[in-house]
Amino acid sequence: MSFLSVGLNHERATLDLLERVTIPDDEFGKALGTLLANANIQEAVLVSTCLRTEVYAVIDRFHGAVEEITATLASITNVPEEEITPVLEIHFDRGVSTHLFSVAAGLKSVVPGEFEVLGQLRRSLERAEEEHAVGAELSALFQRAIAAGRKVRSETAIARGTTSFAQATVDLIRHELGDATVGATAIVYGAGQLGQGIVKGLRDDRLGLERILVANRTVANATAVTIELADERIAPISLEDASRHLPQASIVVTAIETPQALLGLGDFAERQAPVLIVDLGMPRAVDGDVDTLRHVRRLDIAHLSQVIDQSLSERREEITAAEEILRAEVEKYLEDRRSRGAASIVAELRERFEDIRRMELAKRQSEFSFMTAEQWEMVESLTRSIVAKIAHQPTLGLKDSAGTDRGQRLTEALRNLFDL
Repeated sequence: MSFLSVGLNHERATLDLLERVTIPDDEFGKALGTLLANANIQEAVLVSTCLRTEVYAVIDRFHGAVEEITATLASITNVPEEEITPVLEIHFDRGVSTHLFSVAAGLKSVVPGEFEVLGQLRRSLERAEEEHAVGAELSALFQRAIAAGRKVRSETAIARGTTSFAQATVDLIRHELGDATVGATAIVYGAGQLGQGIVKGLRDDRLGLERILVANRTVANATAVTIELADERIAPISLEDASRHLPQASIVVTAIETPQALLGLGDFAERQAPVLIVDLGMPRAVDGDVDTLRHVRRLDIAHLSQVIDQSLSERREEITAAEEILRAEVEKYLEDRRSRGAASIVAELRERFEDIRRMELAKRQSEFSFMTAEQWEMVESLTRSIVAKIAHQPTLGLKDSAGTDRGQRLTEALRNLFDL
């Protein structure tokens, strides 16, 4: 059983390409089904966020599985394989656990230490479980990675300061507008985790906003946010009603998943007052044609780099400490996995020997009908002892070499020799 991860992320791929390969939540079932229909993919978990689309899988053949995953991503997203292949990041076996643990700890995020990724990984695993696409080993890998991510945040100060897109977005708005935020109206599109975080941040007294409108497809979700925050400045609205409020808004933030642009040139052309748009949608929720309007400034994820770079410089020592913790956690996970693997094959081998012992005795039992029950028990005991001694040396060899190339060869040999 081998692990493989194949995907694209912000470190190698352009924002435009990442936008095009993002897989909507309602497409996860189809994507997982397509992945498992391939010959070399036995289990799969799909992770698709605004800056990361990756497949984690249990596979048979490495090259075959890489080709199948690449072809599936291309087919699901309608992005040609020749665009995807050059920027793929691929990890195998040990590298998969090292990579996933780093992702969970936020070390692979644009904002180091960000919290959102833990929820994203947990939800990705849940979706795979709902679709019966994941087994015990891959599930254990994700659970251990999530636990390691929590440990890093609890034992280091990597989560200090700007540690999320929500915080970075609010910091960016403050940097861009300064005192112009006082008395302003902001509209936040989206009441999900990211949208909620942004709304919470916009309540900062230093901004001095007069109104914060939360626009969402399901108004009940937006209402839940306003009830939780209990701030009279915050009000829920529907996406349809949001268009009526746009002329009064000088801050517009989109944190919503939409198959096509939600806002465009026509939504801002008639107004004259300056407006700052921060588009965190993936795909982008605001059409790029608004950039032609002189009174509109549109920023997206790429523009968060200045805020993020400053936050990164403040936490370099914590990142080093986090990396040390992760190395130890990965080693513990791998050791546990090796132990489980050795224990499993040892149990199978001993069970196979015991089956042979029982079957042979059962065949010959009639020939020893003259024996008393006590004498037959002595035969049973003797044969069990012989089987245990025969299994002893292979058992030691498997346990001592667990997790090594020799251990892998021994495991494969035993499976072939004894049809395990």
